Amino acid sequence: MSAEFRKLLFEISEALVTDELAALKFLSLEHVPRRKLEAIQEPKAFFEVLQEKDMIGVGNLSFLKELLYWIGRIDLLTAYLGSSREEMERELQVLGRAQVSAYRQLLYGIAEDLTPEDVRSVKFLLQKQLPKTKLQENASILQVFLEMEINGLIKEDNLRVLKNILQGFRADIKKNIDAYEEKKRENYSREEVRYPVSVSVHPVGRGAERGAAHQHKEIYKMINNPHGYCLILNNHIFKNPCYNREGTLQDGEAVKRVFNWLQFQTVEYMDLEGKKIYEKVKEYSKKDHRNMDCFVCFILSHGEKDKIKGVDDECVNIEDLVSCFTGTNCPSLAGKPKVFIIQACQGFVRHPSVTVEADSTGHLEEDATPSTSIPDKADILIGMSTVEDYLSFRSRKTGSVYIQSLCKKMELLCPLGVDLVGILTKVNQDLAGKEFDGSKQMPKITSTLLMPLIFEIPQ
Repeated sequence: MSAEFRKLLFEISEALVTDELAALKFLSLEHVPRRKLEAIQEPKAFFEVLQEKDMIGVGNLSFLKELLYWIGRIDLLTAYLGSSREEMERELQVLGRAQVSAYRQLLYGIAEDLTPEDVRSVKFLLQKQLPKTKLQENASILQVFLEMEINGLIKEDNLRVLKNILQGFRADIKKNIDAYEEKKRENYSREEVRYPVSVSVHPVGRGAERGAAHQHKEIYKMINNPHGYCLILNNHIFKNPCYNREGTLQDGEAVKRVFNWLQFQTVEYMDLEGKKIYEKVKEYSKKDHRNMDCFVCFILSHGEKDKIKGVDDECVNIEDLVSCFTGTNCPSLAGKPKVFIIQACQGFVRHPSVTVEADSTGHLEEDATPSTSIPDKADILIGMSTVEDYLSFRSRKTGSVYIQSLCKKMELLCPLGVDLVGILTKVNQDLAGKEFDGSKQMPKITSTLLMPLIFEIPQ
């Protein structure tokens, strides 16, 4: 980090007061775990955490600009970041550009609109639902909202309790929630059109029953322990040392941490040749999955379009790997979700972006790899680190931006009951708002899942 960038963060932090820090922490909850935010007592520590999470950095100030805009510090936005209220308003109108969720924006806006008397009324009406220690006079409304979230009283798709409370004395704010919910319904309808789920034209037998179940918003069953295998194929050391993938060990550890927590049986294999990658996937497709709910496979390597590279530089087709798990080839997983997450490039082109300071230390590397069309079978989800023909990026110190973002989003959103496609969409939004050595990275989701896949959180 340059001395100039450190000075910039220091000067901004010196200008922020306690209430503004609390607001920044609240607006960042989708990106930083609550436990970590609770320990932060000063703005400088907050900015350090954002850097650790790759949310801000030299040439990557979009999230910081957005935060200052939302808390109304236009003076800092203009003086230190060269932006303005009008510029931010234009920027945030672009679909997918905002990194603070609409839900978090709504709650913060409500907090700003409530008078001290309104806040006392909210606390009074929550006395039977929250501990009195959390409703003391010095508790801010943002702290009350946090407690409501912790206790399951409000969440992104259910604001009924808050609406009922506000209806009695602030019907104008209740209308803001109504507008948010209506917009969310409209967005959901557009997403269904934009990302239709591929299903068989002539479903038969059990498949037809499950197709009908999907229309009734049922979800895949997750009732066994373990739920299934989480197979990690992680290529670190290549026969040509120039291709070694520093940082991939951190990716493997992050995946194991998340999927052990989610009660999967995680298994990691390191440094496989191209032929061995196929053989290992084939081996797991032949296992007995009858007492499993799901199968997850992470492949972390280099590659080319449609292919994954082994450590011997030999390639294997992604479609061949996925096809091992069709209903015919793996009958014990028929009707169950199969998930493939692939960290690798799909070509050699960089997504254009604005010019940023070059990273001469080699902070970010590129993984060259795959694009694929999945077999015409149901219950398969493929998450790719980037779209066709483009590079994806990996930090030598902290791991790949895609895998690290995915693991963080799963830790934050699985407890809220967000399905995997929704989580991957959040990852897309996360990466779309960042820049990597002057370039962008846009992940891709391909799905023939017939129902939402929601990972149960251990009690």
